[in-house]
Amino acid sequence: MTTEITADLLLKAYAYGDFPMAKSRGDTDVFWVQPKLRGVLPLDAFHLPRSLRKRLRQGSFTVTIDQDFIGVMAGCAEATETRADTWINDRIIQLFTELYEAGVAHSVEVWKDDVLVGGLYGLAMGSAFFGESMFSRETDASKVALTHLVGLLKQGGFTLLDTQFITDHLKQFGTIEISQQEYLAQLSEALTQKGRFEGPLSQRDLEAVLLSQRNTQIS
Repeated sequence: MTTEITADLLLKAYAYGDFPMAKSRGDTDVFWVQPKLRGVLPLDAFHLPRSLRKRLRQGSFTVTIDQDFIGVMAGCAEATETRADTWINDRIIQLFTELYEAGVAHSVEVWKDDVLVGGLYGLAMGSAFFGESMFSRETDASKVALTHLVGLLKQGGFTLLDTQFITDHLKQFGTIEISQQEYLAQLSEALTQKGRFEGPLSQRDLEAVLLSQRNTQIS
């Protein structure tokens, strides 16, 4: 007998290091994943490219928090020229929407001329943030979302940013791979603490938070 995946079960699974995926956007089933190597972005070693810092200062985007969670999930689940399919199916959208309504799941939205052009979403538990997915319809939009997320997590006392896997896109910001054992140790410690997910940050506050750590790199 297959156990029905509920929002409560989802949170328990994350606390044990598992996360859900679907084989495709149209698949109705969901399966659990716990990689042997886990992608994490150390918050005190975040790398901010100078070109992105310049982009942020231009003010061409507006960033909001938890204002269009459904829109962000839809953007993350849509097919693109470089991604014909996705692991986010209707069941995952439903579950995370429930968690958003419960105040556990969050989104970062990036707007241009009042149009949603990028963003990301994930879960906040203890002082851990589980980044699920991001999307971009404008150059640098997802990078702006990630930079603001890091600023929010630093300001809010978070200790772990879980990216699940590592990609070339994430590597440029300092994302690394750690063993399953090390990840579970960091997760266990993070769940004993409490982070505050509050925002958005102004450009001045964002830079102040990012540069408050000596290990933050700009190049």
